[in-house]
Amino acid sequence: MAAAPELLDIPVGIDAQGSREESDAMGTVQVPADRYWGAQTQRSLHFFEVGALEDRMPLELIRAYALVKKAVARVNAASGQIPDWMGELIERVCDEVAGGDLDSEFPLQVWQSGSGTQTNMNLNEVIANRCNQLVGAPLGSRAPVHPNDHVNMSQSTNDTFPTAMHVATTEMLQDLLSPRVGALRDSLEHRSELWADVVKVGRTHLQDATPLTVGQEWSGYAAMVGDALGEVVEASRPMLALAVGGTAVGTGLNTTEGFDREVAAEIAGLTGRPFVSAPNKFAALGSLDASVRCSGALRGLAASLFKIANDLRWLGSGPRSGLGELDLPANEPGSSIMPGKVNPTQAEVMQMVAVQVMGNDVTIAMAGKEGNLELNTFRPVVIANLLRGIRILGDACEGFRRHLIEGVELDRRRIDRDVERSVMGVTALAPLIGHDVAAQIAQLAVAEDLTLREAALRRGVEPDVFDEVVVPIRLTRPRPTQHLENP
Repeated sequence: MAAAPELLDIPVGIDAQGSREESDAMGTVQVPADRYWGAQTQRSLHFFEVGALEDRMPLELIRAYALVKKAVARVNAASGQIPDWMGELIERVCDEVAGGDLDSEFPLQVWQSGSGTQTNMNLNEVIANRCNQLVGAPLGSRAPVHPNDHVNMSQSTNDTFPTAMHVATTEMLQDLLSPRVGALRDSLEHRSELWADVVKVGRTHLQDATPLTVGQEWSGYAAMVGDALGEVVEASRPMLALAVGGTAVGTGLNTTEGFDREVAAEIAGLTGRPFVSAPNKFAALGSLDASVRCSGALRGLAASLFKIANDLRWLGSGPRSGLGELDLPANEPGSSIMPGKVNPTQAEVMQMVAVQVMGNDVTIAMAGKEGNLELNTFRPVVIANLLRGIRILGDACEGFRRHLIEGVELDRRRIDRDVERSVMGVTALAPLIGHDVAAQIAQLAVAEDLTLREAALRRGVEPDVFDEVVVPIRLTRPRPTQHLENP
């Protein structure tokens, strides 16, 4: 075995102008001399000119892919497939990629081969060229480190791309989305406790209903967010099963016995997450079921967040002609023509993000069903939409919490006035006087603009009975088991 070459202390970057010649199975290609990528990446830039910057393959996927390459290099070196020095060299460069030092070297769009082959080769070429630079070899020489023979050893795009998808998704869910959704849930719960005894008018069908407390209403919001977060966590568990080791069609051709388990264990160690080898590689390559289920849970979270944001827009409507129960934070001017206008912008952002995530889910579901035979070839569009949904939901939850929930206040004057004028407290009298008489009281109060008490007394309800039964705070919970006598 050849001796390890001397490792040079060369920082990331290429000080060169013009172009250099690189080659692949199709022939030679001119590549910008100041770039680490090679022939296949350059071809992709030519043949897949679709979209703009926002259509580039997510960097979160690129960095996760680098972790996969690092784990594979470690296993290949340990088994003697590549020399130790090469394994360590590949690992070093993978760390640079995972750390973001080479972000500019990954220019490819989502719109490419449905397996993600061009992105895999982009990684292989960049890693190989950077490795060769570090040992003083010319870029494009493909020696001593070869992009296919060494960086891609024991791998196929078909098993490593979905593996990187699962790693990137899991990391974003656990590091970004879950903490931010959890913080939003906690903030909603805090408001629920703070306003536990504030009685307000309930509303169903956008019409007055029986009272409840503000705390009860907000406890519902907190529970919705908590339940939806639990569904996301549960739906993401299949992401811990990795396809790596299945190679081209799931058989594991060109790997060694136990390779899949060893790489999964290395990825688990590198990330601190309990990744395992997928028990059935044919399902792991032929389907995108884990991504589809995860996306469905994100859609459920988005639906809950949309409802909450919509409620707060209604409850904060006004300030003179709306419901006006909530004083929403005035974060910025709301109009270019109407001085002093303030709008519920954080709620509107949350709603727009929610409908975008729902649209992403439609794309992901349609792509997920397109698993033809041994390979689903819609992976790039799935991971782009999935990671984007996680990102914008997490960001929206953070802004919603910081700039709306933690600054919202109650308009107690408006709330108390509405409770005093409400007629649906008559529901508490219905068990005593009957539904029909209670309905007549409510209709009388509305028709003649009377208080509920005034209308009830006109219909023969005794004052002491009304005062004992129609107590707003008592109407927010079940009545005691003892019953009053019929008046």
